[in-house]
Amino acid sequence: MKEPTDGVTLSGSVREKLIASKEKWAREGRLLTGETSTPQADRLPPGQRLVTDFPVLDLGVQPEVKLDRWRLRIEGLVEERQALDWEAFNALPQHEWKNDIHCVTAWSRYDNIWHGVSARDLLMLARPKPEARFVVFHSYDGYTTNVPLEVFAAEEVLVAHSWNNVPLERVHGGPARIVIPRYYFWKSAKWVTRIELRAEDQPGFWEVRGYHNNADPWLEERYA
Repeated sequence: MKEPTDGVTLSGSVREKLIASKEKWAREGRLLTGETSTPQADRLPPGQRLVTDFPVLDLGVQPEVKLDRWRLRIEGLVEERQALDWEAFNALPQHEWKNDIHCVTAWSRYDNIWHGVSARDLLMLARPKPEARFVVFHSYDGYTTNVPLEVFAAEEVLVAHSWNNVPLERVHGGPARIVIPRYYFWKSAKWVTRIELRAEDQPGFWEVRGYHNNADPWLEERYA
């Protein structure tokens, strides 16, 4: 994990045993059912169980990001690089979404209400160059994950600052996190600070540790 930026402080320490156990899960194919479905046929993806709480999962390190120090940068293959502070971010059009989330550790939670800024609005500001095809999210704790540009540009994708009508708690990625509801939730990076557009794909933290590059829950793309 990299050092945080913008003077952000970290609490906790990286849980190496947890990371090793998750890598072992990938090697062994833990939780795989061998089944597939579609969102149209089944609201709950294969192998998932429904929960009503919001489990906290991280690598053991949680950044403390003061709002006056928070920045969201959109960089790489864009015509207009962006460095939005909290005020500028909240001055953008604000939207509400309700959707389900699905974690690769086999829990799903229905009807989450998010408030934030749509990915499409952010991309309109930055104006991706024609050669941009992939996105890498960089978090304040050093975490990264990757998706194709068309996945980030989907209608329901956002950078969220609130969950169920209250500001997003630090343990869940506050002040702001990515939300990509149609994919396993490790793609929805917590504590996001930089959105990098690239011509070539760059697998992130879990993707280089045996997890699937696409992460479609209905295809049960848990592992590579």
